Amino acid sequence: MVDNAWIAAALMAARPQALSALLRYFRNLDTAEEAFQEASLRAVRTWPVKGPPRDTVAWLVFVGRNCGIDAVRRTRNNVALPSEAHLSDTGDAEADIAERLDGSHYRDDILRLLFICCHPDLPSNQQIALALRIVAGLPLRQIARAFLVGEAAMEQRITRAKARISANPVPFDAPDADNRLQRLGTVAMMLYLVFNEGYSRGHSDPDAARLCDEAIRLTRLLLRLFPTEPEIMGLLALMLLQHARHRARLDAEGQIVLLEDQDRRLWDGPMLAEGRALVEKALRHQAPGTYQVQAAIAAQHSRAKRAADTDWGAIDRLYQTLEMLQPSPVVTLNRAVALSKARGPAAALALVMQLGEKLDGYFYYHGVRGGLLLQLGDAAGAREAFNRAIALAGSPAEAAHIRLHLDRLGTVPALPPALSAK
Repeated sequence: MVDNAWIAAALMAARPQALSALLRYFRNLDTAEEAFQEASLRAVRTWPVKGPPRDTVAWLVFVGRNCGIDAVRRTRNNVALPSEAHLSDTGDAEADIAERLDGSHYRDDILRLLFICCHPDLPSNQQIALALRIVAGLPLRQIARAFLVGEAAMEQRITRAKARISANPVPFDAPDADNRLQRLGTVAMMLYLVFNEGYSRGHSDPDAARLCDEAIRLTRLLLRLFPTEPEIMGLLALMLLQHARHRARLDAEGQIVLLEDQDRRLWDGPMLAEGRALVEKALRHQAPGTYQVQAAIAAQHSRAKRAADTDWGAIDRLYQTLEMLQPSPVVTLNRAVALSKARGPAAALALVMQLGEKLDGYFYYHGVRGGLLLQLGDAAGAREAFNRAIALAGSPAEAAHIRLHLDRLGTVPALPPALSAK
């Protein structure tokens, strides 16, 4: 007897490889997905009775292919599918498919599937939704809740994405080295966006928090396909190092706890150790990229036993490297936080004030600006910045965190007008 929980886990683990192989065979995303779903239903019915197959991926590809062929035949001349007993005991056919899967460039199949989900014609929110539905196999209900929309709206979003893909299909030939590298970067960005979606709202939304787990699972798959790519190592390391702190990000009342105030005993030690090991392995390739540098910053935080032990000078230097690799006002804003710890709030505020035009609609910009003004004793300026941040807050927890700063303003004397204007 096969445990149902094991079957569910096996189907989820096999989904990317089996679905991508079916996609190569049928060259149609809907047909491949329907074939995989039918094969999964047959697995649920037959595996508890006959036991698990020798190779779950090969079994699902074999059965899914027959199901897909039968679906096509039914529209022509009603040729029947082989019997359930035949499909449940694939014998040498399963072994033959397993051998061909092992010998083929199956990583190109999976990369193609991931790349289809992050088709350049699709906006990022549709890319993420499609990847979570097609590659990860998450239920529509869960994806809709994670994005704070109704199931009907999410179904329409995914349907529109599929329609765009059908209108402008991705080539099915195996990508050459240059195209593979380009596709890999696009896939990595999509996975990074999935993780950020979960990380930014996961502290107040359990459904969004699960996106972090899915992003990590899919990035592990990508690293297995490309085990020597330092940026994929860096991406996985970054996710692990960030996600390791999830239990410490909220207090008992559900309020956000800043990194420096978190109880580090709640951090996930094995996850941190794995993330740091990946960072070190990636950096040994001496080909630094944005994910590696961000992971190196997170690793610096993870090494400090106490917030006071953080090497802010090293973090500031890493942010300077990141600014060169990926010039961005958001990167500079993050560097300003490190600069405030290394050289004081005045130096940091001078850097932050240069970003006002570009980041005026960004919640964190006004939160950082208000915090720096508060440290410098400018109560009026801090109040204005915090009020602006509350207006831009993306969740009740973010707004509540800023209100705590506003409550502290009653104990901070205002600077004279001449000084507060500087």
